[in-house]
Formats: sequence, structure tokens, C-alpha cells
Amino acid sequence: MKMSPASRADKKAAADAAAWMFNVVTSVGIIIVNKALMATYGFSFATTLTGLHFATTTLMTSVLKWMGYIQPSHLPFPELLKFIIFANFSIVGMNVSLMWNSVGFYQIAKLSMIPVSCLLEVVLDKIRYSRDTKLSISVVLLGVGVCTVTDVSVNARGFIAAFIAVWSTAMQQYYVHHLQRKYSLSSFNLLGHTAPAQAATLLLVGPFLDYWLTGKRIDAYDYQTASVVFIILSCTIAVGTNLSQFICIGRFTAVSFQVLGHMKTILVLVMGFFFFGKEGLNLHVVLGMIIAVMGMIWYNNASTKPGGKERRSHSLPITKQQKADYSAEHDGKV
Repeated sequence: MKMSPASRADKKAAADAAAWMFNVVTSVGIIIVNKALMATYGFSFATTLTGLHFATTTLMTSVLKWMGYIQPSHLPFPELLKFIIFANFSIVGMNVSLMWNSVGFYQIAKLSMIPVSCLLEVVLDKIRYSRDTKLSISVVLLGVGVCTVTDVSVNARGFIAAFIAVWSTAMQQYYVHHLQRKYSLSSFNLLGHTAPAQAATLLLVGPFLDYWLTGKRIDAYDYQTASVVFIILSCTIAVGTNLSQFICIGRFTAVSFQVLGHMKTILVLVMGFFFFGKEGLNLHVVLGMIIAVMGMIWYNNASTKPGGKERRSHSLPITKQQKADYSAEHDGKV
């Protein structure tokens, strides 16, 4: 029996919502766990921890391949190499930017990823945004800025680190969407190709970078039962975080992922207040949250209307709808 267009739209909307909630839950969960791990147990080796996350993800994809749940696929080595360069520069750049910049400038740099992602879509994918879509993005930026930006000071090396971090992160997220469309890869397939290379490079570089950033050696850390449990919990949640990021970018594009992703920033602020109690939710933060949420709702409505966000050139062999259907079909199998 053939499914009606309305039923297909409802099914896609439900799958989109499920993918987004999966990403929100895992992302907020890993932030809370990592904050406890670093603040309570003093495990400050962020880059090495990320390498462990990808090693755990590699183990998961290998088991699923062995069980036959992930079908063989091909990704050319030059494409994989470009992705790994962007992804690792993103991780290292963000860590260095946080060290060299004030919290306020670090947050501004993170906010600038939305306009950079928009620019990449306009230049590389010939995407055109309506006036309402552009305005809604501005409202989201304003709201999150009011929530998170405090003191702002910048220096030359901090600016360079932030610049590299922002552009490499935007390119990495754009590339997830690009590779899934170009090579008809499901989220699990792409993760199966990229996670082993990221794990190997980050575990090799991580201990040295972490020592440079913190002055502490990971082999000298006092591993106790509680801290090891939190490390394992962090790695376990990271599997879902990595997978959900690929699913969401594949379904929504990098810009939508960035815009809606700021909902996680708001949730982290709220969860931080309830779990850690150090940062109060004052009027100015609550006002920023309200503005940001209104902007996200506006963006969702504006970008889904006809002409809100459309491609001017259809040179790629797989259309956005075909890609969404493919991603829904293949991600649903796992």
C-alpha cells in the first residue's frame, strides 16, 4: 500500500523530532558528566578524552558491522583525510581557544559559527535564505548572546585560535552533510569510516596537547573507581552524541543544526543551575533564553516555508528530499 504525501510528511517530522531529541539528550548528558568528571575528579585531559570517545565509537561500529547491521560502503581516502583534518582542527582549536580567550570571546566565537555555516551553504551549495529566515537567525544569536556572553577581551593568538576553531568546525559540519549526500552514506556508515581515524590521531596527539594546555600528565593522574566510572560513562554517552550529530546534520544541514543546537546551551545553563548551583538564573539570563527560544521557533517556521531556504542549483545527483528519505530508511535499520 502506497503511503500518502501527508503520511510521509508526518513520518519524516516524527523521525526528525526523534533524531533531534536523541542529540539533545546525549549532548546535554555528556556535558553534565564531563563537567562533573573535570570539576569534581580533576580529569582535565579534554583532547585525550575525546580520543577515547571516538575509540569507543569505533568499537561500537565494528561490532555492528560484524553483526551485519552496517552494510559495507566506500569513502575515498582523500575525502576521509579532508574530513579528519577539519574535525581534528575543530577539536584542538576549540580547546586552545577556550584556554587563550576569555569566556565571553569564546562564546562569541561559537556564535559566529552560524553565519560562517550560512556563508558556506550560500557559496558551496548555492542556498538562498529569505528575509524572515535571516532575521530569525539574528534573533537566536541575540538571545544566546544575552544568555552567555559576559566579559569580552581578545588577544592576537586567542583570535587566531578562535578563527581556526570556528572555520574548521563549520567545514567539518558542512562536510558531514556533503559526504552523506555525495556518497549515499548513512550516519552509521560515515561514522564507521571517520571514527577510527579520529580516535587514532587524537589519542596520539591528545596527551601532548593536554600536557601543553594544563601542565598535567595523563599517566600521572590518580585513577580511582569513581573517576574511571565517569570516564566509561562519558565514553558510552559519546557514542550516542557522535551518532546523533551525524544523523541531525544529515537531516537538517549544518546551519539548522547550529541554530537548533543553541537549545542545548540553554538546557545546559538550566541543568547547571539545578545540578551545580553555581550559576544563578538571573533576569538577564532568563530574558536571553526567552529571546533565543522565540528565534528558534521563528527559524523553524521561516526556513520550512516555500522560499525560506532553497537551493538555486541542483547540480548534485541526490536531492535533499531523496537524501532525507535515504537517511531515514538506513538509520532506521540500525
